[in-house]
Amino acid sequence: MRLLVDRIKPAQGFSQLLHVGLQLVLPLVLLVLVRLEGAFVEIALALVLLTKWRMFAVRPRFWIANLRANAVDITIGLSAVIFIANSPSGYTQILWTMLYAAWLVVLKPATSTALVAAQALLAQLAGLMALFLVWADGPLAGLIFITAVICYVSARHFFDNFDEPYAKLLSFLWAYFGAALMWILGHWLLFYGLIAQPTLILSMVGYGLAALYYLDHTDRLSSGVRRQFIFIIVAVLIIILTFSDWGDKVV
Repeated sequence: MRLLVDRIKPAQGFSQLLHVGLQLVLPLVLLVLVRLEGAFVEIALALVLLTKWRMFAVRPRFWIANLRANAVDITIGLSAVIFIANSPSGYTQILWTMLYAAWLVVLKPATSTALVAAQALLAQLAGLMALFLVWADGPLAGLIFITAVICYVSARHFFDNFDEPYAKLLSFLWAYFGAALMWILGHWLLFYGLIAQPTLILSMVGYGLAALYYLDHTDRLSSGVRRQFIFIIVAVLIIILTFSDWGDKVV
């Protein structure tokens, strides 16, 4: 029996190595498609979606659940293509490719509470950055809708990680907050380098609230820590809004 187990172990190691190798093929293919001239960026975006074909290889009543479970990974994949396509140099494209490969191999398979929360927060940041990178001058209604979707799927991924009974309600509330903020700031869309103001504010507030929720969930949130977090969030918001150049805007 022991000999049989010893024989199986190398096969398992090889299967794992093969799986990782296949995961690394996707970022390389996306890089090649983006660097080619023509409409290959659209093909790269479509390829990210096609890799999720197994979501629909089940009964239709499971499609929505599968789509919600894979929404964060899809957001990261589409954002990675956008970042690669809009990079100023080949070195930056390679960097984004390596970061996406790290997501697929290291962060995406993670199941710990902290890393799954990091998946959600990273997806929101990347999704919003990519949105304003390619569609900052798009219709305000479209920006509001997509912002709400990104906020919802990220929040749902975060709260499902904690088996939160009100995950759906809290996710809708965060999506509403993101949409409302986008509706207000969309009339004065400011940029700090490559990061739009809505992305900065939603990320900062979202990360702060996520930290408070995590500490409360693990019974490590005291009243003093709560006050410190709230004070820091409010202070940063005041600094952002006060020192923003509202004359430099995209209407």
